[in-house]
Amino acid sequence: MSEPGAAAGTGTPDPDHQPARWASRLGDVERASVLRAFLDGDGRLVRIPAKHTKRLVVLDLLAQEFLPGERYPETEVNNRLRPFHDDVAALRRYLVENLFLAREAGVYWRTGGSVDLED
Repeated sequence: MSEPGAAAGTGTPDPDHQPARWASRLGDVERASVLRAFLDGDGRLVRIPAKHTKRLVVLDLLAQEFLPGERYPETEVNNRLRPFHDDVAALRRYLVENLFLAREAGVYWRTGGSVDLED
């Protein structure tokens, strides 16, 4: 089975693929299983998943730290990510590469991920 985003049978990226949307389509049981495997009891990442599909689940969780429509300077992004893992540069890069956040001139904003509609 190919990774999400690979064009069928080619292994090359599909330009219409939206990784941030894909992560939100997993069922609650699958998401919970992945998060249990990679988060400790304090909610901190024990390691960043190497497998892309599992990394998307973790990135979706991290994206919840950012409100849609808000802009964040890089220092604030780092402050929100540091409680999860010390390598905030890698987390920022993964969030941007997988379309959960966008970046321009050191300012970040949320562009993807699931949204909790319950209140």
